[in-house]
Amino acid sequence: MQPIYSTFNESTIVLYSISVILFAGFLMTRITKKLHLPNVSGYILAGVLIGPSVCNVIPESVIEHMGFMSDIALAFIAFGVGKFFKKEVLKKAGIRVILVTLSEALTAGVIVTLAMHYLFHLDWNFSLILGAIATATAPASTMMTIHQYHAKGDFVNTLLQVVALDDVVCLLTFSMVVAVVNARTTGSVSVSDIVIPILYNIGGLAVGFLCGIVLGKLITPSRSHDNRLILVIAMLMGISGLCASFDLSPLLSCMVFGATYINTTKDKALFHQINDFTPPVMSIFFIVSGMNLDLGAITTAGVIGAAYFIIRIAGKYAGTYLSCKATKMSPEITKYMGLALIPQAGVAIGLAFLGQRLLPPDIGNLLLTIILSSSVLYELIGPACAKMSFFLSGTIKREDKERFVGQSVSPSLHTSTH
Repeated sequence: MQPIYSTFNESTIVLYSISVILFAGFLMTRITKKLHLPNVSGYILAGVLIGPSVCNVIPESVIEHMGFMSDIALAFIAFGVGKFFKKEVLKKAGIRVILVTLSEALTAGVIVTLAMHYLFHLDWNFSLILGAIATATAPASTMMTIHQYHAKGDFVNTLLQVVALDDVVCLLTFSMVVAVVNARTTGSVSVSDIVIPILYNIGGLAVGFLCGIVLGKLITPSRSHDNRLILVIAMLMGISGLCASFDLSPLLSCMVFGATYINTTKDKALFHQINDFTPPVMSIFFIVSGMNLDLGAITTAGVIGAAYFIIRIAGKYAGTYLSCKATKMSPEITKYMGLALIPQAGVAIGLAFLGQRLLPPDIGNLLLTIILSSSVLYELIGPACAKMSFFLSGTIKREDKERFVGQSVSPSLHTSTH
């Protein structure tokens, strides 16, 4: 189809490409829904099919200039995650939940890092970045399963607190790893190499906090529905642009933005309004991610990708089990919580794009291939594992099990992107 583009001007090519991207995502999710798979898997697969590796429908020049979609999508994702950090939730979480979160996230990150370096003899920079990304968990599939089965109780309450805190641990870990990688890349490590990135991230947090306060003042009860949406999107784009100018991820800043707003206003409606707006944005983000997946590189990444997939799951489960045991959590939480922490998608993919920029092209593409291909697998098995954890822990009563057998999770777009 590439020769056809030579007859079009630049605007026509871009508009045509966006139309094809959205239609491809829609059509593929019709298939994945029949197979009871999450939408995010359908979007990534659609991107692979229309991308350079298969049908080559979208010009490479367009794909190369779609990188900004990663920052926009991550800004929306982070803002949505921020709503889970209400003061009352954080107070209820207590030290035990914080310890469990640190343990499950960092255990996975550490063993992935060590395995990549010592088993596969990969560069420390690559191993550290992949290990940092391994700490992330995608809570959407788990949360959708909770809503579908109306699961309640201590198991669910603890799980929700852990998944809400998990991305914070991931983002802090990734920020520190980036500082180390940057220092190693320059060939020398100085105090400024470590301190300056930390100061930039602290500045990003301050910007997010101030924007949350300002937005709370601007969105008054008399503010129209349309203007509420315009204001929050304007601020998210502004934060993303400011972070990009300092080579920062917008995740932490936008997460604090969302957390500050929800705690100062208690306004949940704005988050629902954002969820109604973001499906096309998230769709494009995941499809573009799929288009960047190099199928040829999967053969190279095959053993490494399989090892990453298995080792991360083992790390998540082991970290959860040991910390729950140490903090005297209930036997049900100790044995089965790790099963619900397997999915990995939106945040991990966004961080993979950021990590790709820091590594040499061949190693960066390998990193992206591993994360994209494993994300599809994680999203395939994640809902089933979460469902299993509820059944095994007794969260869903035995008499309800008969009623729910045969049902499967099919998350909507805005619940499949964390």
